[in-house]
Amino acid sequence: MREPVPWARRCIKPEGYQAYGVALQEVLRKYGAKFLVRGGTFEAVEGKARGRNIVLDYATALACYRSPEYDKAKALRAGAADIDVIVIEGYDGPPPTD
Repeated sequence: MREPVPWARRCIKPEGYQAYGVALQEVLRKYGAKFLVRGGTFEAVEGKARGRNIVLDYATALACYRSPEYDKAKALRAGAADIDVIVIEGYDGPPPTD
């Protein structure tokens, strides 16, 4: 089953985050990630929100996150951004009726 992965971030050092972003592209390509949401306008209607949100869709999210390639990318991000990464099992069934 595919795993949507929402990411929320607060950028602290843009230059460090840029290096992470470049390295991350290669990792996401290798693991077949597809962007469903990448930034964009949003409205936090309840609770707290980050300034930028990303949702990725891929079947290998945990393998990607735990990979040596992503470890290298994470090292570039250290101290540059405060992010939340959540892996959520996808849903392929019929629309809910409840």
